[in-house]
Amino acid sequence: MIRTKKSLGQHFLIKEEIAQAISDAVLTDSIKKVLEVGPGTGMLSKYLLDKEGIDLSVIELDARLPDYLVKEYPRLKGKYIEADFLKFDIEAWTKEKFILAGNYPYNISSQIFFRMLDHKDQIIQMVGMFQKEVAQRIVADPATKAYGILSVLAQAYYHTEYLFDVAPDSFNPPPRVNSGVIRLVRKVGEDENFEYKKLRIVVKKAFNQRRKKLSNSLKGLEIDTTKIPTEMLNDRPDRLSVDDFIFLSQLT
Repeated sequence: MIRTKKSLGQHFLIKEEIAQAISDAVLTDSIKKVLEVGPGTGMLSKYLLDKEGIDLSVIELDARLPDYLVKEYPRLKGKYIEADFLKFDIEAWTKEKFILAGNYPYNISSQIFFRMLDHKDQIIQMVGMFQKEVAQRIVADPATKAYGILSVLAQAYYHTEYLFDVAPDSFNPPPRVNSGVIRLVRKVGEDENFEYKKLRIVVKKAFNQRRKKLSNSLKGLEIDTTKIPTEMLNDRPDRLSVDDFIFLSQLT
């Protein structure tokens, strides 16, 4: 049996029904290419491999796992990438659109999220497990406690959906927090007349002072405030919609 490494933030999924549910949430109607991040002992991998016509690759930093996984799941032979997903050259691996899936290590979950956004034109769907609080932030609505930077940036490009909770006893070892599974599906057919870099700057600046008026939060940012409605300037950043933030990014 492979022991978990605390340094890698490993918590191996052990509940079959959870792995099955995550696999079922991956929608492969039009896209069959899937990259699973952090397969661990392959609990999710085996269900993904059973999906019709799927082209599954897995990426794992832990050098102990390739031999184990390929032995347990021979169909992964030649599909195993021993690398750090945060540093992995995605475009050298494929130019195609693909789906990202996984039980993401909690200690780098935010970094994985931003890595996904960096490749949002290739990653047309993401299904995965995060610490519950992080998952809730990604799907949160305006004027809620969880709404913030992750919410706006994710929802600018993806339709987001919170699917289900996962209890600590679903893992070995059990984490000290609850988990949540979410699905993000890339928006298509919508005019993205805004720049990600500008949007990210505006959103981060605004939420640095989320409880103050937007007029205060945006100080120091080169933005044409004369074109911003007074009621928006007097509102708090955490009460603005995703479309409001897109509008602001277009003024920078």
